[in-house]
Amino acid sequence: MNDRAPSATTAHSMKLTTNAPKPQVRALLIAVLGGLAMASAHTAVLNDRNDASDAGGPVRLTTSRAQGDNSNAGNRSRQYSALKERSTRRYKPGEFELYVNRLLGWEPAPAPMQSQEPEDKELLIHRLGAELMNETSDEFNADESSLPGSESSRQIPPEYQIGVGDELQVSIWGSVDADLRLTVDRGGRIVIPRVGPILVAGIRYADLNSVISSRVGQVFRNFQVSASLGRLRGIRVYVTGFTPRPGAYTVSSLSTLVSALMKAGGPSAAGSFRQIELRRANKTVSQFDMYDLLLKGNKSADIPLQAEDVVHIGPVGAQVAILGSVNKSVIAELKPNETITDVLAMAGGFNPVADRSRVTLERLNERNDRRVVELGMPAESSLRLSNGDVLRVFSSVNTTLPQHKQFKRVRIEGEVARPGEYVLPPSSGVSDVIRAAGGLTPQAYVFGTEFTRESVRVSQQENYERALRDLETEFTRSGSTQKALTADEATAQATRASGSIRLIERLRAVKPTGRIVLQLDAAATSLPDLAIEEGDRLLIPARPNTVGVFGSVFNGGSYLLKDGSSVDDIVRLAGGPTRGADTGSIFVLRANGSVVSARQSRGGWISFDTALSTLPALPGDTVFVPEELNKTTFVQEAKEWTQILYQFGLGAAALKTIKN
Repeated sequence: MNDRAPSATTAHSMKLTTNAPKPQVRALLIAVLGGLAMASAHTAVLNDRNDASDAGGPVRLTTSRAQGDNSNAGNRSRQYSALKERSTRRYKPGEFELYVNRLLGWEPAPAPMQSQEPEDKELLIHRLGAELMNETSDEFNADESSLPGSESSRQIPPEYQIGVGDELQVSIWGSVDADLRLTVDRGGRIVIPRVGPILVAGIRYADLNSVISSRVGQVFRNFQVSASLGRLRGIRVYVTGFTPRPGAYTVSSLSTLVSALMKAGGPSAAGSFRQIELRRANKTVSQFDMYDLLLKGNKSADIPLQAEDVVHIGPVGAQVAILGSVNKSVIAELKPNETITDVLAMAGGFNPVADRSRVTLERLNERNDRRVVELGMPAESSLRLSNGDVLRVFSSVNTTLPQHKQFKRVRIEGEVARPGEYVLPPSSGVSDVIRAAGGLTPQAYVFGTEFTRESVRVSQQENYERALRDLETEFTRSGSTQKALTADEATAQATRASGSIRLIERLRAVKPTGRIVLQLDAAATSLPDLAIEEGDRLLIPARPNTVGVFGSVFNGGSYLLKDGSSVDDIVRLAGGPTRGADTGSIFVLRANGSVVSARQSRGGWISFDTALSTLPALPGDTVFVPEELNKTTFVQEAKEWTQILYQFGLGAAALKTIKN
């Protein structure tokens, strides 16, 4: 016989098959079922006690993992979608923006081939505020929680209202031990185990701790509560009007009007930075001017967003450009009645080198009349501007003042008491420079003074390059007109052409110095009192005791000068001219920069009859003996070394370069 107690199913079967069960069986069934219920209740009590014992005393409250993590998959999906939808559209400037950039010399990139991607060329100047929007809009399209400066990483303000979808992090310790992540459900509640539901929607963040503590205190005693916000809820807002990407956007519940603007890419080229409205329940609750934020740091109109808000961007207003010597050249949008003073403030004001006395104004609406006018400042700073105006501010340092107003910075070196740089009054001359430097020393060789001037150097360089181009053209023309009848003549012509090319290359390596030849006597003790210019340089050497000989001589070099020696005597010290020398073209480069040639006319210092035999040699002279050239070449007929040296201020270094 089986002594086991019958199960509930067995008892039920028995009830179905026995119309009149015996009293003993009925009593046995009641006892069995009652014992099972009491055992189940006793087991639950023991489990609770064991849990409390394992935790060290406090009651451990837990919640299902699904409640804390039910949003993870959705968050990952939203993050992937946001990254996938990051904008790759290029910024498209407006027509006025392109016009202003062309005024500054900007040109668009050339049209690409069909198989190539179009290339964007960076603009030189943008609308005020456009750079901020274009640089940050792509970042706002990414997952906001991954950005260090995003809304989700901001400190929660005390007046923030808890809403459906917010995640709360609740910690309880003391007699109760709990660490919970709870999401506010659609009823506005959170559920704490063993405590029950708590209505939190609509309460301020500053009151969250007290509300939860009050409810938990109805069940437990001797505990502490800390509640904070985790992942914030998303709200849907709309960005409409003149924006590159109008539409609905999901943003953080902490987002403000500017956040929505940046997420949509800001105003387009046709959109306004100064006429932006926040509409809520068909009413305008804020008029936002981006320039207040950009130029003044005023965020008072940048209010927090609520679900179903509409951010509307109006059409762009009147635009003007301000260029030149300002702290930031910009294209600015105007409000009615704004003046030149307001636009200057938008550009950061004048920069340190600006000419603050005047500006020029170009008006497109006067294209059939005088388009550019000059305005005196500050007398006309209150002039109202029109759509399409272009203001230019000039630099005060890029323009040259009259000589009688310029203070001169000059440099003096060599045989003076205090060589260095000096700044002298506008009317100063060479004698004032020497006086400021403490005067000449006893060793000063005044005749050899090297006086260089930057304006002369620039002029010499231009003329020198023009002369070299003419010389190169003549060489080419001469070579093309000569016909070779034999192979030897062809070889000779090729050799001459190669030599001409090498000569041109050597001449290009020589740079004019800007030296001004001072017409001085060899025994002069003072310099002519010339007016000085900015950047002038004076080099007064010590008296040398040598002369140099270069060119077609047997032993070129420097030689000691003896009193009473002539130029011919100096050439003899170098071994005399070689067989290939052109003795009729010998010339002397004096220490003062002048040139004396054997080919000068009878009215000069020497004549053809005596050549250079009667010309006295002076300290610092450089004698050059050229080689004999083909008498039919252009160089021999029309160009002399004396002309090159004298006209372009070339010195002894140039002779060495040409010779080598």
